[in-house]
Amino acid sequence: MLDPYLPLVLLFALAAGFALFSVVSAPYIGPRRYNSAKLDSYECGIEPSPAPVVGGGRMPVAYYLTAMLFILFDIEMVFLYPFAVSADVFAGAGLGVFVLVEIALFIVTVGFAYAYVWRRGGLDWN
Repeated sequence: MLDPYLPLVLLFALAAGFALFSVVSAPYIGPRRYNSAKLDSYECGIEPSPAPVVGGGRMPVAYYLTAMLFILFDIEMVFLYPFAVSADVFAGAGLGVFVLVEIALFIVTVGFAYAYVWRRGGLDWN
């Protein structure tokens, strides 16, 4: 009964084994040539500002918020692209109106998130 799932389980086991091997072996077989440039914080290709905190300083929270917003709106495109490519397939299957309403609700939901972020100033560069 579970025979069809055996290749999938083996693939997951192989992937987990490779990930575990990579994480465990990296400190032992990786290069150890540290210099001041590698230990310094990186800020978008510009010289880092002097940090009062020992250990490299902190990155502004705006960088992380921008990254999360990028992921949010990038995921929207990941969901909309297959719909746009296969829209005629849904129409042929009799799902045209249902799928259109679902995609419209999805766009409206993400639109509300976009408007909220815009009003809160999350898209402004300081």
